Amino acid sequence: MYIDPDYEIPVLREKRQMMFGDTSRTGIPFSKDPHVVFFDGRYLMYYSIPPKKGDENSGWNIGIAESRDLIEWKKIGEIVPDPDTEYEKKGLCAPGALVREGKVHLFYQTYGNRENDAICHAFSSDGIHFERNATNPILRAEGNWNCGRAIDAEVCEFKGQYFLYFATRDPDFKTQMLGVAVAPKETNFNREDWKQPVNASILFPQLPWEGECIEGASITIQNNKMYMFYAGAYNNWPQQVGVAVSDDGLKWKRLSDEPFLPNGKPGEWNESESGHPHIFTAPDGKTYLFFQGNKDKGRSWYISNKQVFWKKGIPSI
Repeated sequence: MYIDPDYEIPVLREKRQMMFGDTSRTGIPFSKDPHVVFFDGRYLMYYSIPPKKGDENSGWNIGIAESRDLIEWKKIGEIVPDPDTEYEKKGLCAPGALVREGKVHLFYQTYGNRENDAICHAFSSDGIHFERNATNPILRAEGNWNCGRAIDAEVCEFKGQYFLYFATRDPDFKTQMLGVAVAPKETNFNREDWKQPVNASILFPQLPWEGECIEGASITIQNNKMYMFYAGAYNNWPQQVGVAVSDDGLKWKRLSDEPFLPNGKPGEWNESESGHPHIFTAPDGKTYLFFQGNKDKGRSWYISNKQVFWKKGIPSI
């Protein structure tokens, strides 16, 4: 296993285990694509929920859960398609969020439109009720290296501008990979502000465990560098979590050729995968890796987390 010695290395230590599964839609625990913020004195987690049982027209939507300790979570709301919008009527999911100037800004994807799925933006003063950006969708992938699709948004500020990372596919719709767009620091996140500075994928599957897919990018800033936790391989292949690092947000280098967070052993709750990561930095500076998993090839989905510690050297779990 190759470990680059020149960067801070994330290390996991597990405390009391979080296990969250939303049963409200199908009667079976089914929660995916977690993203957490600290807002108004509590933690809010946004996540994908499937169509309601017996009503597939309800589509994929976004659930909202609340916690005081990052372990116990209670569902407090849902974000469903706005009936006045054509672009998200089939569904919406894969949320990413940030807090700025007293508002939660949510970035999410449309669902069910193949190459036409795109990134949208909404904002909220309470973290529960959201107003859509009038310029939605705010981003589709550009260039002949991809099919036009943009999903799995992650937005963060770094060195005076905002970076929006997204997953897309090649023109043959076979290989999933990451792209990036940037906007000025004073942006209101409207469509016209986003520019795609690289006419190519910034990270694509190359390692055996990554299969044909890299998606679900999530960013933390450590020592003036960006660390990206990403999902390698399609769901239940198994999907596992890797880490890459960048000095400028555009050029990325993997920390290892092995997964940072692998799927579980036979019989464990995440035997089928440990996937779609979100690296969350709490107000006290501690970092937590949220991720989805299951042991039944996707018939159920739980969300869990592990605290991540940082040190020079080799990562261990």
